[in-house]
Amino acid sequence: MKKNQINPPELNSSPIQLSAAIQGQQLRLIQIDAGKQVAHRLTELGLTPGVELTIVHDSGGPMVLSVRDSRVAIGRGMAGKLRVEPIL
Repeated sequence: MKKNQINPPELNSSPIQLSAAIQGQQLRLIQIDAGKQVAHRLTELGLTPGVELTIVHDSGGPMVLSVRDSRVAIGRGMAGKLRVEPIL
């Protein structure tokens, strides 16, 4: 399966994996580094490059995110495919 990288050109930084971010931290999604189907599914959940999100719950299993006034749960594997940067 071919990997698609969705990355807006106006946002350039040293992103980290979402799975490495800290609970409660406000973040901006920079890049989705996943196959076409996974990238499409994440986009359907509202996780698009440039969106702001917060990690609401992270206890080592699935992560619960606050994104676009909704709560979304994603597994750590998917979280590892998302590159984010902290919002200062």
